[in-house]
Amino acid sequence: MALVSGLLLLMLSILFEEARTQPNRFGEIHLGSQLSPISNLDSWQSPSGNFAFGFYSQGNGFAVGIWMMGQPNNTVVWTANRDDEPVSFNATIHLSEEGKLLLRTEQGNENLIANVSEIAASASMLDSGNFVLYNGSSIIWQSFDYPTDTILVGQNLTYPDKLVSSVSSSNHSSGRFFIAMQEDGNLVAYPTNSAGLSVDAYWASDTYQDSKKGLSLYFNHQGFLFMDTVSKKPVLLARSSYPCNNKTAIFRATLDADGIFRLYSHCLENKTSRSVRIEWSALNNQCDVRGFCDFNSYCSGTGTNADCSCYPGFAFNDPSEKFSGCYKNVPESFCTGTKEGQMYDVITVENILFERYPYSVLDEKKNNCGLSCLEDCLCDVALYMNERCEKYTAPIRYGIKDVNESSIAFFKVKPTPAAPPMSLTIIIESKKSLLVFLAIAFGSVTFLCFVIAISTFCVYRDRAYLYEKLSGIISLAGEFTLRSFSYSELEKATSGFMEELGRGSIGAVYRGTMPRGDRTVAVKRLEKVLDEGEKKFRAELGSVAWFLCGGLSEGSRLRVLEKRHPCRSFIPV
Repeated sequence: MALVSGLLLLMLSILFEEARTQPNRFGEIHLGSQLSPISNLDSWQSPSGNFAFGFYSQGNGFAVGIWMMGQPNNTVVWTANRDDEPVSFNATIHLSEEGKLLLRTEQGNENLIANVSEIAASASMLDSGNFVLYNGSSIIWQSFDYPTDTILVGQNLTYPDKLVSSVSSSNHSSGRFFIAMQEDGNLVAYPTNSAGLSVDAYWASDTYQDSKKGLSLYFNHQGFLFMDTVSKKPVLLARSSYPCNNKTAIFRATLDADGIFRLYSHCLENKTSRSVRIEWSALNNQCDVRGFCDFNSYCSGTGTNADCSCYPGFAFNDPSEKFSGCYKNVPESFCTGTKEGQMYDVITVENILFERYPYSVLDEKKNNCGLSCLEDCLCDVALYMNERCEKYTAPIRYGIKDVNESSIAFFKVKPTPAAPPMSLTIIIESKKSLLVFLAIAFGSVTFLCFVIAISTFCVYRDRAYLYEKLSGIISLAGEFTLRSFSYSELEKATSGFMEELGRGSIGAVYRGTMPRGDRTVAVKRLEKVLDEGEKKFRAELGSVAWFLCGGLSEGSRLRVLEKRHPCRSFIPV
């Protein structure tokens, strides 16, 4: 009996603990309740099931927030500590016994989701999309007081509240734009990287008022978005015109990631299907959002078909996110007064506008405006508009291309090389080959000239030697010179006048061999002209000089030396 009683008590305690950790039928969440992204209980839902609070997937982890249930995707409308890093699957959400709403990370850190000094007794996810903490019957904290990028029906936006866009539809960290309720009663949109001045504003509700009692943005259950004040008639900003045919409709107003404030309607077709429609947009042209294209870039296009482009001389910070702006792709020494720094040019872009705070304004003609920028080391771009030349230094922001604007911008850029580096290398290699060829050719010609000079010298030396040997040549009638031989030389050449070749009227012809070169010659010995003397001998030489090698005139010894021609007949002279 005792065992049965013990088991019964154990079962009752387990059931009691589960009852404490689960919301009741009115959506109440008790102290000690917890959520885990990998358990069956990863969220606390509103009684209608339209909203839920808990873990949702973001990046490689999980974030904590509130979302509108729907297919195919849920719509996140609020995020806790939105700029913290996503947590792992081991993280848990606790409504602790001490009355604190906490996020416990894998490392054991406890981060407050609701930073409130009072101790909570319970919590609830309401059908309005508002997550609240109670201390008894009083609300001590609610998500409606800390909007992120969206307001829901029944939610107000008062001074100094603001909405900050998300990075993207899947990343709900703080984005690039915000819309703020100002003390002067205006609801104004700005880029987040601005000072929030009038020059930075790209949309305003134009609800300025002198009263110190500022306006508040209010969103009612009919989908009316208006500015409400206690002293003036409400100013309607937008309203829904989409009939849901008696079906449940949920409205939200969101500052989207692109910077445009929009009113949406979610019509519940059934428990799992919803149709979503844009009921109103603060702006219809994406390029009207200041800062949509970040520094040193400009926006072009119409409607939602906007595109970001870098100015000439600039390159994208991140080509995958063109809206993130551009950087100057020339070195800092671009304009240092050096020869390299002075080599730049201008590129013109028409119909362009950007934030107009020039450091210099000149009354220049259009053609001189770009030249003035070239000559100014500080100038990155000159804008010619309304017959004035305005000069600017980077960074340049709020750029937009509008065909209705009659403006010309002159951007100073480093000139593009005439040929790509590879072509330049080829030209250099070709020049090297030509130089090598010319060097080889010049060397060959030089060597050939040297050989010719040596050969000429050798020939000249031999001829000079021969000339010395022929110094005994005699002149015959001034027409030719022949070598004069001694009788002993001819006697030796003919072996003592042994071999007679023929005989004429005045003498015999003998075969002979010259001592140099073994040349065969004919030697004519004149025997019958002694009485005429040497005069007849010289006449004989003159008549046959064209084939003579030389002659002998030694007193009574007269000889004629002829080249030996085997096929020639000797005719007596």
